Amino acid sequence: MILGAFERHMILSLRWRWPKGPHTLRIPRHPRLLTKHLYYTTMTTLKQGEFVGSLDCGTTSSRFIIFDKHADIVAQKQLEFPQYYPEPGWHEHDAEEIMDVCNTCIDEACKDLETAGWSKDSVKVIGITNQRETAVAWSRKTGKPLCRAIVWDDSRTKNVVAHYEHKLATTGLELDGSFRKGDEGIKALRKVTGLPISTYFSAIKLRWMINHHEEVRNAHEEDDLLFGTVESWIVYRLTGGLEGGLHISDVTNASRTLLLNLHTLKWDKTLLDFFDLRPSILPKIASSSEVYGHIKGGTLAGVPIGGLVGDQQGALVGNKCLKQGEAKCTYGTGAFLLFCTGPDIVESQHGLLSTVAYQDGPGSKPFYALEGSIAVAGSAIKWLRDSMYMVTSADQVNTLAASVPNTGGVYFVTAFSGLLAPYWDPGAAGLLIGLSSYTTPAHIARATLEANAFQTRAILESMKLDSKTDLKHLKVDGGMTNGDKVMEILADIGGFDVIRPEMRESTALGSALLAGSAIRLFGWDISKPETLAEVNTRGNKTFNPNMPETDREKRWQGWQRAVERSRGWEEGIDSDD
Repeated sequence: MILGAFERHMILSLRWRWPKGPHTLRIPRHPRLLTKHLYYTTMTTLKQGEFVGSLDCGTTSSRFIIFDKHADIVAQKQLEFPQYYPEPGWHEHDAEEIMDVCNTCIDEACKDLETAGWSKDSVKVIGITNQRETAVAWSRKTGKPLCRAIVWDDSRTKNVVAHYEHKLATTGLELDGSFRKGDEGIKALRKVTGLPISTYFSAIKLRWMINHHEEVRNAHEEDDLLFGTVESWIVYRLTGGLEGGLHISDVTNASRTLLLNLHTLKWDKTLLDFFDLRPSILPKIASSSEVYGHIKGGTLAGVPIGGLVGDQQGALVGNKCLKQGEAKCTYGTGAFLLFCTGPDIVESQHGLLSTVAYQDGPGSKPFYALEGSIAVAGSAIKWLRDSMYMVTSADQVNTLAASVPNTGGVYFVTAFSGLLAPYWDPGAAGLLIGLSSYTTPAHIARATLEANAFQTRAILESMKLDSKTDLKHLKVDGGMTNGDKVMEILADIGGFDVIRPEMRESTALGSALLAGSAIRLFGWDISKPETLAEVNTRGNKTFNPNMPETDREKRWQGWQRAVERSRGWEEGIDSDD
């Protein structure tokens, strides 16, 4: 095809019009389309800015969010990935599918950033936050997963828990040169790790993989096994995989494995011996805020990774609960309440976990937290929608619940996979009690929202006893907080103010703050909360309790009776374990 004078002029003019920099052109083959494409590309110069990205890998979806210095969202992309439930109580993910979704989210969010007029080079650093206890096992030689990942809320490992409880009672845990057995062994384990033996934690899941997957067992025996939680897997892949990929984990995720010593922030040899695990399978431990390495390949090639944090600790940081006595609760698939205890490890005597809140850099003193976890929160609403067909969307649950003034005497103990803090009963079963011919779907919907509030109160009651602090307000975030009715119920049953920020992507924001702090982007410094004064300052909405105290206590007593009836239901499980 013969080009016209205008087209020839435009091609020649590119010699001086084309901006310098690492830009890639997708060139159409048709000459006129080529010229038109180049004209509009060169006429639209993308702006250079400074932004921070957060890769947030949750239980059901991943998203990449790009924030500015005020925590306003400039671009984002979220995609779900498949969930696998091969047996009752089992929940699995395909680690390759998670990685594919993460890469797509990064690519699409960066495209939206450029559509908004900003160069992708404006992303100066990224942080990563993740579902914490989900266990991933992959091969050192091939870089491929050896089996599906076992998700944090999976409860298949009850027999593994029973085995190690028996081992703790009979053989004991070696500490300071002597073996502690029985109650002394339980106390010793909690003193070192801050955790009980439970299906919840990832070392138990890894032990199940070794016991039941030949590929994992052989890899462990042949020293070909690499183990990590989801952030370890993502960092490994983003930094090159077999081509020099980093095998690391930050202190917040490591503190959820049952293998980390809270006091030394190192993998504990006594614990590795107890669970019969090779130390070579474990990732290197890093702080929550430092430049670990750079992304190799893809849309953000060369960008540093500067923040790693478990999702709930990320939400604590994102809510700027950086001082002793501040607390937040994230309501997603499950619910997780963290109370910052500052530089002190508080050993709970009332069923809570002691965990690392964050460490703001290599060599910095870590901050700790008390944590209470609810296995089923938003997933109970999903159950009403997808299994019981009571509603067609999650939003309708709030509307349905608001149509009645109370539950009509119904309590719903949402123990689909046992009860976590402060009960720690893997044998508890889901229970609807108080049903009558008067009961309607609206009463059950309201009881579902109340179950979330009652379990939150149970955790806070324990926190009061452990910390000797009476919490005046609770900061909240997560998808379940979008409905006003669930927040009103939480305030009424809890008897405290509930503060909901306008921008509620606190988990992603936490990893972004840690990443930005690592390179002092925008002057952020996690160790100096005043440097975050301009972050996420939009208005909050506060929900105040309106329920009379007598009604609140009557409902609380009813909940406790319902919980007792749900406990120890599964055959062979003792509710006192």
